[in-house]
Amino acid sequence: MDQNSFLFQAIIFLSAAVLFVPIAKKLGLGSVLGYLLAGVVIGPFVLGFIGEEREDIMHFAEYGVVLMLFLIGLELEPEMLWKLRKSIIGLGALQLLLTTLFITTLARLFGFGWQHSVVLGMILSLSSTAIVLQILAEKGLMKEPSGQSAFAVLLFQDIAVIPLLAILPLFSTISNPETVATALESTNWMNGMAGWLRGLIVLGSIASIIVVGRLVIRPVLRIVAKTDMREIFTAVSLLIVIGIAALMIQVGLSPALGVFLAGVVLANSEYRHELESDIEPFKGLLLGLFFISVGASIDFHFIANQVWTVVAWVLLLIVIKTVVLLLLGKIFKIEARQNFIFAFSLSQVGEFAFVLLSFTLQQKILPAATVNLMIAIVAISMAITPILMVLNERLILPRFNKAIAPPRDADVIDEKNKVIIAGFGHFGSTVGRFLRANKVNATYLDIDSDRVEVLRKMGLKVFYGDASRADLLKAAGAKEAIIIVIAIDDAAKRMEMVETIKKHFPHLNMLVRSRNRYDAYDQMNAGLLHIYRETLDTSIRVGVDAMSILGFRKYTAHRLAKTFMKQDELNLKKLSAIRDREEYITEVKKYIEELESIMQGDNQYAGDSITGWNAQNLQDDLPH
Repeated sequence: MDQNSFLFQAIIFLSAAVLFVPIAKKLGLGSVLGYLLAGVVIGPFVLGFIGEEREDIMHFAEYGVVLMLFLIGLELEPEMLWKLRKSIIGLGALQLLLTTLFITTLARLFGFGWQHSVVLGMILSLSSTAIVLQILAEKGLMKEPSGQSAFAVLLFQDIAVIPLLAILPLFSTISNPETVATALESTNWMNGMAGWLRGLIVLGSIASIIVVGRLVIRPVLRIVAKTDMREIFTAVSLLIVIGIAALMIQVGLSPALGVFLAGVVLANSEYRHELESDIEPFKGLLLGLFFISVGASIDFHFIANQVWTVVAWVLLLIVIKTVVLLLLGKIFKIEARQNFIFAFSLSQVGEFAFVLLSFTLQQKILPAATVNLMIAIVAISMAITPILMVLNERLILPRFNKAIAPPRDADVIDEKNKVIIAGFGHFGSTVGRFLRANKVNATYLDIDSDRVEVLRKMGLKVFYGDASRADLLKAAGAKEAIIIVIAIDDAAKRMEMVETIKKHFPHLNMLVRSRNRYDAYDQMNAGLLHIYRETLDTSIRVGVDAMSILGFRKYTAHRLAKTFMKQDELNLKKLSAIRDREEYITEVKKYIEELESIMQGDNQYAGDSITGWNAQNLQDDLPH
């Protein structure tokens, strides 16, 4: 097969991704590093499966970043952006300015002229939107302060690329006035136009995205959705993104910024989730291609010839960016642990640096040797970001956890009742309210001091304390009580409490909350008799209501529900004693078949009876 053919290239890229990404995920390094390693291995400097075409692939794969920002926009409503305005403008602008200043100084120390130093400072101050958002999303940090702050800075940087493209030609070392005049003139609609007219066109383009998004795209999506043709809806979704990206390129703006704005406009659309599900696979595939292309672009021959220069630049860049971000995080009052996540996540140089460095080479702002050096530095800084995040998680974050407040002393318990309820969250409070409504007094204990204060303001007498401690249970009247309801959230804490009660208060009847059947197995093996799986009754109630809506008699549905619960409890006791996984799976399969057989037999018996609770069904059965 021709090595340059499309099929061969597709096989190589997909095989590399399938091989390296699962390995990286298994080692806890994240998918991004897996893609980067795949690119290095199949690149021209290791196996050599891909060569110069990697640059063309990267340009195509950059649409992964565009699609990612569209999906992010779909998750953000305008109100959310307004909330982040201080971070976007304040934190983002300060990061760009301070980082540019320090990197400019670093470049001067390495012997670059002041023009080249300022240019490098501006380019290298940017971070990688693709890598950072992918890592933060994988780790579930996008809603955390670190994720929100990182997103704000990245959004400001994406916006800043536009003025950077306008400023860079001013630093051209060629004394040719036409260079500055034509630097921004690419093959777009605004070639040769006056500055004020360009400004109007840019503003008009942004306004058109907002208007068209609200007045045109939604009705179009509604019409397409009525066809019930999923592939057409997918085509329209991609058309929206690519069309807006093309418009932004033609007016000289960042395509990523344009589609992000479109995503925000459609954030309240009833088709938001359909758009997300249709575009997500394309985003993942293109981002994977982008990361592989970055890995393949690392020129190891060039690095080997200037290894100490490259290493020094990479290390100093990471240190400078991390220190600046930590300082700004402290100024903007980001909690210490979140601040370290925020700083390390943005410590690399971003993908827009490749675009800007290519631009400076085209415009002869930077010499080719400098551009080659910086491309290697940028690629390496991006490649080691996942490693830095892992090191941060394992070595640094454990030392900077939230300071734990000194433990509060347990309350003095001045009452004794026949019932004690430990844990007064949603589960425990429901039990407590039911007993209280029926004139049954209970002593309520909870370890969450904030919850205790709120409940007291609501008129409920709840005592603060750790119910797994024997002395607290004794103070709560465990010796005189008859029943203790163990409703605390933490499964391990529940078992600890069970052992304490068995040892010190064996006469107590323990009614224990169980989150699922696996909790129930542990509790059964500990000898408990009264176990309550919190989702079981609700799930059965849903099933009963579903059967009733489908036309089953209420009596029949309830009878079948009781049969199901009885058989499930019997099976639960048998399964709790099985430790071998394969044996467990075999027995579960057998019990499912047995349960279905029993239920069908009971349903046949119940169906023969004319006795029921559903009056309407009884009327339907009467002869007309």
